[in-house]
Amino acid sequence: MAFKKSNKASQKTSLKQILKRCSSLGKKQGYDEEGFPVDVPKGHFVVYVGENRSRYIIPISFLTHPEFQNLLRRAEEEFGFDHDMGLTLPCEEVVFQSLTSMLR
Repeated sequence: MAFKKSNKASQKTSLKQILKRCSSLGKKQGYDEEGFPVDVPKGHFVVYVGENRSRYIIPISFLTHPEFQNLLRRAEEEFGFDHDMGLTLPCEEVVFQSLTSMLR
């Protein structure tokens, strides 16, 4: 399901807010002086998936895929984006792994 053109500006803003939130979770151990995780390559971000909240590093390019955007909408509805846990996606790990293998 593709986004309507009238929502493009608000979608870009939402995606930027998600990325900013994911990359600025705090300056704690494992983060550089700018607040970025040291183990996350440029052009990638971290998500947490499944019952055990397994950590995955995925490319930012996934944000443009409609399937991933649907997952982000579900995450916002279920968890919201205003918390300190990072971006948590509401799906089982096996489903997430299948989705990401199709997007690569």
